[in-house]
Amino acid sequence: MTAKRPQRKTAKRPRQKTAKKPQQAPEAAAPEPAAVKSERQLTIPRSLTVRQLADLVGLSAVDVIKQLMRNGIMASINQAIDYETAAVVASELGYEAVEEQPAAGRAVSAQKPKRYQRFREEDTTGQKPRPSVVTIMGHVDHGKTSLLDAIRKTKVTATEVGEITQHIGAYQVKVHGQKITFLDTPGHEAFTAMRARGAQVTDIAILVVAADDGVMPQTIEAIDHARAADVPIVVAINKIDKPDANVQRVKQQLSDVEVLCEDWGGDVVCVPVSAKKKEGISDLLENLLIVAELEELKATPDRRAVGVVIEAKLDKTKGPLATVLIQSGTLKVGDPFVVGDTWGKVKAMFDDNVKHLKRAGPAMPAEVLGFNDVPQAGDTLAVTTGEKEARTLVQKRQEEKRLAALAPRRSLSLSEVYSQIRDGQVKELNIILKTDVQGSIEPIKTSLERLSIDEVKVNILHSGSGSITEGDVLLALASRGIIIGFNTRPEPGAKQLAEAEEVDIRCYEVIYNLVDDVEKALKGMLEPTYVEVVEGHAEVRAIFPVAKRGKAAGVYVTDGKVSRGAQARIMRNGEVIFESSVASLKRFKDDVREVAAGFECGVGIEDFSEFEVGDIIEFYRREKQ
Repeated sequence: MTAKRPQRKTAKRPRQKTAKKPQQAPEAAAPEPAAVKSERQLTIPRSLTVRQLADLVGLSAVDVIKQLMRNGIMASINQAIDYETAAVVASELGYEAVEEQPAAGRAVSAQKPKRYQRFREEDTTGQKPRPSVVTIMGHVDHGKTSLLDAIRKTKVTATEVGEITQHIGAYQVKVHGQKITFLDTPGHEAFTAMRARGAQVTDIAILVVAADDGVMPQTIEAIDHARAADVPIVVAINKIDKPDANVQRVKQQLSDVEVLCEDWGGDVVCVPVSAKKKEGISDLLENLLIVAELEELKATPDRRAVGVVIEAKLDKTKGPLATVLIQSGTLKVGDPFVVGDTWGKVKAMFDDNVKHLKRAGPAMPAEVLGFNDVPQAGDTLAVTTGEKEARTLVQKRQEEKRLAALAPRRSLSLSEVYSQIRDGQVKELNIILKTDVQGSIEPIKTSLERLSIDEVKVNILHSGSGSITEGDVLLALASRGIIIGFNTRPEPGAKQLAEAEEVDIRCYEVIYNLVDDVEKALKGMLEPTYVEVVEGHAEVRAIFPVAKRGKAAGVYVTDGKVSRGAQARIMRNGEVIFESSVASLKRFKDDVREVAAGFECGVGIEDFSEFEVGDIIEFYRREKQ
């Protein structure tokens, strides 16, 4: 093996380790949790349900379930978890966990509790080395899929519309007797969208940079997204066969964004390749094997399978199909499973060459047939003991989903920063910064990073110029960060996604206001912001005099409702001419509190009487964000 052995990145945050699983599981009937010994110390039994743990830490069960999901465990509200798992959650919430000692003579069952295993398991019993999972990312048209073609010796690119990847593909290749699983994605946004859904599937990221084009905006975005996922990067400098290729210029550009190649004094593996001429491919693969060896990737094949849906579709003849990447255990034909809000039974499996499979082990992708409905990308697939358990779990998940919809927001907002710093829940404020021009980034970035205090570090996770995109929202969601825009606005799709996922977007036109707000948030002095919630609209169809008030409007409520005391704005020919509040509201001669759509009523607006037939009145309220 001629490749240079890469060193582990010093700046890389260590992966969060999961608690070691005990060799002997708790008894079937979990005891009631013990009382808290001191203010920040919890006495936790060997086994307890998620609901009991939630009661112990004083949070809702939904919040505890989310914390478990962040650690790779899918658990229902009544599911039993062991002490080590509960201790990890308690520790992350700022508590010191103490194990409750069982009473003398208490019988302990040898049966382990039913729970989903983490991808990176700490219990080494039965573990074996597994293939690495590699995601290929980079700027559009820099040769990501062509590189995979060269690795697989296939012609995938020719089958893509416009020769640009339109979906996620999962393939497995064998190198020197060892397997590597490749995920070919449409870009870093798909990579981050899966992380936002709690699916951390990638072990290594290949960053493809064209030698003739150099580092481009999407290259920088891919670097930031890979760093946010905390995965090692291997750079493939592609298209070295082109006359204007300049490998050293690319390495210089990479160093400018703090990606230092080994021969530039750094620890990032950079391999010059030509996907077109199949040059440097073996060197790249050997380096991938070395990096995977350093990562010490292992999994337990002899257990019920857990995997992640990479992509899914509805086939006209076969029905729902999904490409599943097995993370732990072995998936076999005939296995019942749950995935997201649906369940199924494996009827058939196929590899990337459409050959039938009887079983699929850790880090192996397989196209699975047998879903009752089409799952979503990023959903976790877990094999159950039988179809009855699968149906029961799906019902519980649907109930949890309903509860989650009623729960408080999961994303961080700027106004919540101080309270979460005080509670010890936030140690790093992740910011995605977007500006109108590139020149504004550095001064804002420098000003914000200077605001770091002992309790929390301000981390500019990604910065760039242009409008705020859906990719920015996904990155904020995956990293629990906030988005700050300077002289730029979110795209319509990004705004809708941010509202749906409750990601905080703050837009500014003055740099001092931007920096001041972040500083106030860190110090707990930020004033709350308010958003407008439109309640309804009405059209003015008549005008009549009112004693002592001038004039009132006879209106028809076109949508929503009209409430007495609501804020109102009068619009004429599409322009707002006056804003005030509803002073009076009547149906016939009776005062009423509200009037619904489809009814007529009389409306008096505070300090306004210059109505005209055809005016539109918009009714709204202001809510604290």
